[in-house]
Amino acid sequence: MVWLIIALVIGLMLSPMMWLRPSSQQKRMGRLRQAVTNAGVKVKLGDSPLHEGGRMASYRWMYPGEYPGPRFVLVREAVASDALKPFMHGWRWRIEPLRPLPGEALAMLELALGELPVDAQVVESSRDALTLWWGESLGADAFEHHRENLSSLQQHLAGRPDEPAPRKLGVREMRDQARR
Repeated sequence: MVWLIIALVIGLMLSPMMWLRPSSQQKRMGRLRQAVTNAGVKVKLGDSPLHEGGRMASYRWMYPGEYPGPRFVLVREAVASDALKPFMHGWRWRIEPLRPLPGEALAMLELALGELPVDAQVVESSRDALTLWWGESLGADAFEHHRENLSSLQQHLAGRPDEPAPRKLGVREMRDQARR
């Protein structure tokens, strides 16, 4: 009887520690996030850009400061409104880039989107980063191909902002502005 009470007390002491152990899914996501972070991708959990809200993981490939990217948002057709303009099978524009993307960048975008996992919901680009919003369904090894595609896409989009770069002023123009 004493041994039963001791076992019960020890079980009660250890049970909260068992709840704190990460699940196999949490371990897989931790390995995935560590692998992409080591490859230079910024991982962040944030509010979903979708209307239904909720938290979602965003993986960001940063554009170099001197080579900003274009602004656009593509949404997977399964979660998009029918009012949005179709881009390619399975994807719709929420925001189109102001200037057309060059052929190589457009082909790379189509390739990357066509191969993304089903839980990839939104791909957006801003001046600062190319961002993938998704449910992190893959492991680190399985995501490597997608990471390479998106890194290549980021390189093709870098330096193609929607607005032209500001014009550098000459010495005379700077003096004229200073006098005003």
